[in-house]
Amino acid sequence: MDTESTHSGYSSRSGRSNRHGDRSRERYKCSSSKDSSRSERSVVINPPDTPSQDSPIHNEEPLPGEPSAAADPGDEAQDDNWGETTTAVTGTSELSISQEEVVGLGKEIQDRTQGFRRYLPLAVGSCVGLLVLATPLVFLLLPVVMWPDRLQACGAACEGLFLSISFKILILLVAVWALFLRPSRACLPRVCVYRAFLTTLTLLLTMSYWLFYGVRILDAQDEDYHGIVQFAVSLVDSQLFVHYLAVVLLELRHLRPCYSVCVIRSTDGETRHYNIGQLSIQRAALTILEYYYRDFPLHNPALLSASKHRTAKHLAGLKVYNVDAPGSTAAAQPSNGNQSRPMVTPATKRKDNAHSELYYEEADYERRVRKRRARLVVAVEEAFTHVRRMKKEDENAAPSDIMDVREAALAIFPSMARALQKYLRTTRRQHCHSMESIQKHLAFCLINNLSPKAFLESYLAPSPTLQYGPERWMADQWTLISEASVTSGIKEGTEFLLKCLDFSLAVTVKGIPYIRLTEEYIDPKSHKFILLLQSETSV
Repeated sequence: MDTESTHSGYSSRSGRSNRHGDRSRERYKCSSSKDSSRSERSVVINPPDTPSQDSPIHNEEPLPGEPSAAADPGDEAQDDNWGETTTAVTGTSELSISQEEVVGLGKEIQDRTQGFRRYLPLAVGSCVGLLVLATPLVFLLLPVVMWPDRLQACGAACEGLFLSISFKILILLVAVWALFLRPSRACLPRVCVYRAFLTTLTLLLTMSYWLFYGVRILDAQDEDYHGIVQFAVSLVDSQLFVHYLAVVLLELRHLRPCYSVCVIRSTDGETRHYNIGQLSIQRAALTILEYYYRDFPLHNPALLSASKHRTAKHLAGLKVYNVDAPGSTAAAQPSNGNQSRPMVTPATKRKDNAHSELYYEEADYERRVRKRRARLVVAVEEAFTHVRRMKKEDENAAPSDIMDVREAALAIFPSMARALQKYLRTTRRQHCHSMESIQKHLAFCLINNLSPKAFLESYLAPSPTLQYGPERWMADQWTLISEASVTSGIKEGTEFLLKCLDFSLAVTVKGIPYIRLTEEYIDPKSHKFILLLQSETSV
């Protein structure tokens, strides 16, 4: 345990004693820096006065509890505010751990926990599935192995039941594989309530059959093999009904839309609306994230820099004067109050003209985008026209002179690279597309004989998040923040937050109203009319 040395001081000392305390602290720091092999935690407090020669000293300061000869009798009473006038100097211990090491240890433990939580449901489901499928077969084989001589022959009836139980087990095997042994899409914070309920129900059903089988058949060594086979068939039928219940709870219950959710991205306000069914909060969050990667455009922090720069520029133009502060220039010199008025006026005018600056800034940005877009469209159309012309010439050329499609893509890419680069920089999406991905997309368009407009569609408008590589998503781990339990079902007014590193998604749930639809009968004869025309007309 690190040692601590405490020295009490008096707050009523003169400036001379304070300067002496500063010099003593500097000497203490110099002496402690020389001894780097020994690390201690020490607390240094300003001494009351210079120590005497008779008292023990530590860096020319008296140790705790030793009287000071230079101290006056009237100064023995310690000041009540001594804790506010102390100075603490601490050092690191040899056993200390840096913050980076703590963060790295936490990440390592979290990675191991995530891997364990990811494969634990699959392992539990596999064990339960093997137990369910093996139990009917064990029920049929144990009597044959343990007391084969005492069993009664059942003939064709048992053979028909064998055929029935074989097909039922095969169907159950495929159904369990299709529903429970699928790779997980995400790692949820809590266990799914319905899956836990179905697993518990399956185990209770199997254990109940095992208990009845052990008491009524194994202990009594029942000789009626036909009854044993029917008992195994009833177990398989019960398992099929449990699987049907699992299909209803896990796959069919949430298909009917019951709620409308509003999803808002915190940085740019991008909003989407979706209809979902009866789901828990964590399952609804997973569904919304799947919709997010499919529908939301890629989050681009570069588009937010312009508004931040404009806000900082306006805030820099504001000047604040505190005329009530003691010793302020405005209060000391009354003439400065008249000078501050014209200095604030330009800032106020700039604030009033903020909408005009925003208007002209957006207009100039749109003009530059249209200009870059036109140049890009012309460059791409010329490149594709050149490729079509070369393709017609290659039809009459020798096979050895024909250029590969990927080579053609590499050949025409420089003619459009500059225009495409300027356009992406203007729209601040240059980090979303690499040169390799652009060349690969160009080769794909040439192979499939796509038009220039089809090639440009990926760059003229932002694509959904899932169309880019995982390195462009900027969100691989999400945090679900909810006041209610994440295993509870969503309802009217439920609100939760999906947070990642750079932004968050605010989700609000609204119930779909009950629609009352009535019918109104219209008589077909009610909308018939007769048009009477006069034969005589005025001249």
